[in-house]
Amino acid sequence: MEKILRVHSVNDYARYIGAPELHPLVSVIHYDELEHCRHSLNNYDVYALFIGDEELENLSYGQLQYDLHRHALMCVAPGQIGGKADTGEEIHTKGWALLFDTELLRGTELGRRMADYTYFNYSVSEALLMSDEQRLSIVSLLELMRQELRREEDVHTLRIVTSQVEQVLELVARYYSLQLSISAQSSNSDLLPRFEQLLRQYYAQQLQRQHGLPTVKYCAQQLFLSPNYFGDLIRELTGDTATSHIRRFLMQRAQQLLISGATITETSEQLGFDYPQHFTRQFKKHFGLTPSEFIRK
Repeated sequence: MEKILRVHSVNDYARYIGAPELHPLVSVIHYDELEHCRHSLNNYDVYALFIGDEELENLSYGQLQYDLHRHALMCVAPGQIGGKADTGEEIHTKGWALLFDTELLRGTELGRRMADYTYFNYSVSEALLMSDEQRLSIVSLLELMRQELRREEDVHTLRIVTSQVEQVLELVARYYSLQLSISAQSSNSDLLPRFEQLLRQYYAQQLQRQHGLPTVKYCAQQLFLSPNYFGDLIRELTGDTATSHIRRFLMQRAQQLLISGATITETSEQLGFDYPQHFTRQFKKHFGLTPSEFIRK
């Protein structure tokens, strides 16, 4: 069984690779400066961003492995496992890491907005591939953050560092938005038709009888994307959420079933709703009238 490093605090990881411990809640690591560094497969209780400045091989995410090119940025959130198993071999890698504790976010505006940074739940294969200029803008902030953490701590320290962390996250969000836009227009330009075809196949294969309503997670898995990355791509393509797209598909299908003579209960069952009342609420929310009113009309 592979040994897993439990990164309960930011300095658990810093100590493991021999990096300086700058603060209990924040760690900024420059791998180029480390003399003794080893791979590790990590179970995170903290947030972390990793910038690789060389090609990274065989990084894991769940049961999958990926190779990434230089200037790739990867993000992990508490509860995730990732990295590469320690073989005992010392390595010389290049890049940066930022780790910060959830406690840093307590009671802050940034803490309330962390759910907006959906890229923390992207898979490794969906890493941010940065230009030299983009990398430099983020690394410059990491260098400033490290300088601040090396000062004697005062009442301003954590506010300044939290602001710098937020700036890093906003830059990553901006660069991911650009990457998603390019991806949506090129390699994923057929994503929407494939999404719609997948929903049609779901019902053609009667999967709703076993699994209920189709979900974003199911669709993303079938399209070999993480749910968050898939959702963000759909939003980039349509301006709306993947959940809303599924809901519209369901309501259009419900309309067709009711027009063809199916009862409300039959329509609810054929779509995969658990209860007719749930279907009725969704139908009224979407069309502004109940299924019964629609039938009478």
